[in-house]
Amino acid sequence: MKQKVVIKVAMNGQKSRSKAMKIAVVSGVESVAFKGKEMDEVEVIGDGIDAAVLTSLLRKNVGHAELLSVGSAEKKEEKKNEIVYAWNSYPYESVVSHYPIYPVYNRADSCSIM
Repeated sequence: MKQKVVIKVAMNGQKSRSKAMKIAVVSGVESVAFKGKEMDEVEVIGDGIDAAVLTSLLRKNVGHAELLSVGSAEKKEEKKNEIVYAWNSYPYESVVSHYPIYPVYNRADSCSIM
């Protein structure tokens, strides 16, 4: 059964967020998102997550951490103000071409030289 754990962590900047992300991504975790008004809440969704151990690790390595909620992740809530980071095994998997694509019109009445 999937569960959703929300932990409020005192983070100072991007370095603290990346450190919290590395700690939160453990086996069984499907997604990690930063939520809240100040992006100080870490929402972890996965299977078999030990919320107390995760809170303790965040408290030791990042800053003051407070466990806000633990529940099932069956409902999809409305996304308002969050940052979601995706971890791909190959970073160039979805490379988009930066060259413009112009439509080609094949008209019978147009000149074939131009």
